[in-house]
Amino acid sequence: MSRKRSKAQKFTIGMKKKLAVLFIVVLTAFVGLSIRLILITRDNGEAYEKQVLSQQKYDSTTIPYRRGEILDANGTVLAYSEKVYNVILDAKLVLSDEKFLEPTVSALVRCFGFDEGEIRNYISEHPDSQYYTLAKQLTYDQISEFQGLITIGGENQDENVQGVWFEENYVRKYPNGSMACDVVGFTTSDNNGLFGLEEYYNDVLSGSNGRIYGYLDEDSNLERTTIPATDGNSIVTTIDGNLQSIVEKYLQEFNDTYKDAYREGNGANNIGCVIMDVNNGDVLAMGSYPKFDLNDTKNPENLIGMPRVDERGLKIAGESVYDSGVYINQAMLDGMSDEEKMWNFNALWRNFCISDTYEPGSVAKPFTVATGIESGMITGNEVYDCGGYLEFGGHRIYCHNRYGDGAVSVARGIEISCNVAMMKIGQVIGPDIFAQFQKNFGFGLKTNIDLAGEARTAGLTYSAEDMGSSELATGTFGQGFNVDMIEMITAFSSLVNGGKYYEPHVVRKILNSSGATVKSIEPRVLRQTISESTSDKIIEYCNLVVAGDEGTGKTARPAGYMIGGKTGTAETVPRRNRQYVVSFMGYAPADDPQIAIYVVVDRPNAMDQADAKFATRVVRKVLTEALPYLNIPMTEPVTEEEQAELDELREKEIMMAASKQTGVEYVLDENGDPVLDENGNPIPVDAESSGEAAESEEQEGEGEAANQGDDTGAASEGQAAEGDAEGDGIWEKIPEDENAEPVWKSFEIDEATGYYIDPENGDLINPEDGHSIGGEGLPDYEPDEEGATEGN
Repeated sequence: MSRKRSKAQKFTIGMKKKLAVLFIVVLTAFVGLSIRLILITRDNGEAYEKQVLSQQKYDSTTIPYRRGEILDANGTVLAYSEKVYNVILDAKLVLSDEKFLEPTVSALVRCFGFDEGEIRNYISEHPDSQYYTLAKQLTYDQISEFQGLITIGGENQDENVQGVWFEENYVRKYPNGSMACDVVGFTTSDNNGLFGLEEYYNDVLSGSNGRIYGYLDEDSNLERTTIPATDGNSIVTTIDGNLQSIVEKYLQEFNDTYKDAYREGNGANNIGCVIMDVNNGDVLAMGSYPKFDLNDTKNPENLIGMPRVDERGLKIAGESVYDSGVYINQAMLDGMSDEEKMWNFNALWRNFCISDTYEPGSVAKPFTVATGIESGMITGNEVYDCGGYLEFGGHRIYCHNRYGDGAVSVARGIEISCNVAMMKIGQVIGPDIFAQFQKNFGFGLKTNIDLAGEARTAGLTYSAEDMGSSELATGTFGQGFNVDMIEMITAFSSLVNGGKYYEPHVVRKILNSSGATVKSIEPRVLRQTISESTSDKIIEYCNLVVAGDEGTGKTARPAGYMIGGKTGTAETVPRRNRQYVVSFMGYAPADDPQIAIYVVVDRPNAMDQADAKFATRVVRKVLTEALPYLNIPMTEPVTEEEQAELDELREKEIMMAASKQTGVEYVLDENGDPVLDENGNPIPVDAESSGEAAESEEQEGEGEAANQGDDTGAASEGQAAEGDAEGDGIWEKIPEDENAEPVWKSFEIDEATGYYIDPENGDLINPEDGHSIGGEGLPDYEPDEEGATEGN
């Protein structure tokens, strides 16, 4: 025991001596190192600081990802991201050595055209600044010369040019400007999508940033570790750019024709057109007016002519019963605050085809008939007596022909768009079955189309419990409930394709950055709405709307083709305001529907808005070009007039193609068509003729607009009082039965408008189709704002 204690004591004493010596040595070394660090900091601290900070800027940087492209069905690029460069100045590094200043400033001025005085002033006033943006979003071509001066080992490297570097980024570009603007959407400055596909597929299109890390190894050599960026995926849409261009051309033409025609403002509050493949739910084209340039989304000129909205996005009411709102003009725009402009920009950016709801009107009548037949409540062989109106709860609900259509079969009820026949069918169906089929057709439900901003209509339809007799009556002809365009055309496609309800979609597949397919989006049948036999009957009835002697949609038929469909005219709320949404829902070809087309015109700029021809004419023009493009063969003989129209279209196509190949530009009118001289030849653009030709065309356009003005309103001088106007060359007079001439043709004619005057109430009767546009004697019908006085 004592021996162990003795050894421990000897070890402790020895260790203490050694520890004391070691402590003195370590302390001496630490003091020496501290003194050395102090001397380094005093003498060379600034140089080391510049080197470290320089490495942070140049060698620890973010690598931005490239957002995926948006392509049309043919591979045409609708949206892509272009790499751009910001020029960054590090004033502190430029001043770190006097030999850097002059070469660097001189190179900046020579390569970029910067103001030399401004650069020198900034450097002298901010000597410690290490991040100052001299220019933003330059292309590689714009920076390439300077890049050669600072590239290590490059042929043109200048080691004295220091303190300037390029910050990489991407900007979104839309090469086709406003084409499919509502579908594509756009991005914010921080690369996040807004509206349309950009928003809905934001996570798919977005990638993740990479990073370069720089550090010094043991020998003070600069080493780099790079984590590459992951680029976003691209999407291939179902949109056919050629069909989209055709649609947008005629929407623009409509606006050019009716702008300021009856009131100040655009040709309509809104006009939209959707083309869909009925056999898979592909949206082939979707456009609306007004539109905007995706590269210049906040151009205030696009707001002129639109109804003005408040902070809630609600239209500001006009003073006149003929106006549905206050329409923006230049003076009004100049007085708007930035906040007010943003309210209206948001209204402009909305996709009317999926975001706005309205009462569909008579395009809903085929659904009423389909419900009756499919449920077994009618056979389709019934005949009803139309006396012009029915009474519900002490109120009269009128037919579009308030003087009565007489005996009306189910087929004729669709052909002539008889409200009374539909109301009588509705009484047989009853509210339970009617509400059940409305839900089956998707009314009140979202379609879940892959676009941002689809409206919710769940609270805009009646349940069976809430559906009284007047609600059921007006619902049979499309009033009293709200829908949106995509909801209607999707449901209508199921009526004519054998009953299959496809989920609508705009994207066909997703590609990775290498071009490989990541995901294919296949058609989805969600349910069977009606049987194939019922579908065949609906096609038969809707064909009569265009082909029948009394059809309301005869003006929708394109040259060389027979189509089917249904017109619609819905009175807006509040009732009796003379404001209408008119439409045409159609399909082609008539015997084997392949595509559906839906055009809606929301409150056309005319005295008499309740005329579906505003929509049918657009349909006719679109299909006249679209059907040949889709390689759908003609089924009907072409008249001389139609052949002349087709020849004119062909000549324009040839001229435009030749213009692109030869580089020769021609004077174009407001519709983008070449202006012809007195010999029928296109006028080339040159210094002398372009101004005169444009002026001549402008005057001609003004005169034409003055003559056309209200397309369905006042008859121009020399125009037949019967309404057999030529208009834009596609009017067609509906043949009348000579043995059953309507009673209103015996009324006196108003000299100012060319319309018949109802002697009982002073209403004006449209000579084209006999519907009343309402005078002082409008019937007192307001069943809690769910009904309507008319609907054709």
